[in-house]
Amino acid sequence: MSKSSNTVVGLLAGTVIGATLGILFAPEKGIVTRQRISDEALAAKDKIAEKASQITEQVTSRVSDSKESLDTQLENVVSNVSHKAEDVITVLEKKLGELKEKNKKLQKTA
Repeated sequence: MSKSSNTVVGLLAGTVIGATLGILFAPEKGIVTRQRISDEALAAKDKIAEKASQITEQVTSRVSDSKESLDTQLENVVSNVSHKAEDVITVLEKKLGELKEKNKKLQKTA
């Protein structure tokens, strides 16, 4: 056997011996010990369920906040693009007017 195998076997043996001695020398009867273990397991289950619920609530809240923030940012971008488009249309209309004037002058001279 290798050195690490011996270590693992030693740890397992120590754990089994410790658990056995703990049960043998426990001041309470077996049924009481089993009930206590059951109660502790149920309490741990409840605690885990409560924590999972809290985490779910936090994630839901953050996703909702992020969605609202994204919606607001999208509205701002659309509004800004709309204003820029208006500015471009105004400049193009002005240039078109200038071109029409030049065209009228050219038609009069021709």
